[in-house]
Amino acid sequence: MRAATGLFAAMLFFLVGVAVHAADPGIAGWEKGGVYDKLFDVSESDSFKGRVLEITEIVPMPGMAPGIGLLIEDKKDKHKETVHLGPKSAVDLSGIGLKEGDMVKVVGAWAEVDGKDVILAIKIKKAEDVELKVRRTKDGFPFWSMSPEELAKERSGQ
Repeated sequence: MRAATGLFAAMLFFLVGVAVHAADPGIAGWEKGGVYDKLFDVSESDSFKGRVLEITEIVPMPGMAPGIGLLIEDKKDKHKETVHLGPKSAVDLSGIGLKEGDMVKVVGAWAEVDGKDVILAIKIKKAEDVELKVRRTKDGFPFWSMSPEELAKERSGQ
């Protein structure tokens, strides 16, 4: 992956659209170290391109706060893939203007949730310089569970 620098990095992370919500009930069940989070396995990382068929509210497991999900039609095999972005209170799609019909690149890790294969997103890339990043690429640490200091460090690329 190409590392962003300087002004490009600042613009890229401005578009992230993820806010930190420490102790926020809006991320209940999505916390780092929780049952759902433990499903993320970086060794299952994958990427694919496709068309956004649907943007939807999801509740991956009982008791979890609502989240944002996507139904993506894989460009190669036309298979419909479910993508989990993160908790609704922490994911803002308006920053990248994502809408149904858009072509995107999905980067994430495969997991089984409620008996179905889904991809837990790391990022959704809409264009070369327009992406929504919701987890740290190297280990899948969710941005919504980071402290303000950790998030600032991640955004600065250190």
